Amino acid sequence: MADHGPLRTLDERLGRALAGGELPAGPAEFAADLGNTAVALPVLCVVMVWAGWQEWRGRSVAAPGEGAPVRWWLPPLAAGLTLAAVPALVVPLKLWLARPGPPQMAGGAHDGFYPSGHGATAAVAYGVAGLLVMRGTRAGRPGGRPVAPVVRLVTPAVVAAVALLNGAVGLGLVRRGYHWPLDVLGSWCLAGVLLGLWCVVCDRWSEAGAGGAGRAPTPDHRAGP
Repeated sequence: MADHGPLRTLDERLGRALAGGELPAGPAEFAADLGNTAVALPVLCVVMVWAGWQEWRGRSVAAPGEGAPVRWWLPPLAAGLTLAAVPALVVPLKLWLARPGPPQMAGGAHDGFYPSGHGATAAVAYGVAGLLVMRGTRAGRPGGRPVAPVVRLVTPAVVAAVALLNGAVGLGLVRRGYHWPLDVLGSWCLAGVLLGLWCVVCDRWSEAGAGGAGRAPTPDHRAGP
């Protein structure tokens, strides 16, 4: 467990080693600050507006009967609600586990450091922003239009960027002594669940009629001429 036992001992040993490492404090602080809501929320809002426009534009240019998405507002709205769920889940978990933080955080206002709120905020905000970007690049290409080679590079580029960004945030939080490594790992696990729920909601309910309404009927080839 993260709050007691041999795993906590190993975790704190690794945390002290990283906090006392040679990684420059300035870049580490900058990376840790990327997990602030004041930074992550505006980034997500910009992507939400762009993604909503892409979804709406893709719907508007789709040919009738193609089953184009009609709930263009659902992915951006779900993204905002997903980020809003982070403090609603993290705060009770912190109060319940009440895991003490690193020595640098001694004497703070609370003892709840697991999971990391900054880590979860960054993972959810930048993660769902990346998912919106990947979805948005496909939204405006209805009717089987060919995908440009550059568009094929969007998914691996976004995945790599989000992974590197969150890795930097997690390392910065540990290097600056704000969290233990398992605090960050726990926040990533929580973010994975929330991002998975976002994908399920969007895949199930953002399509036309929430599962086929509005799509052209499929011909029954079993019927005779």
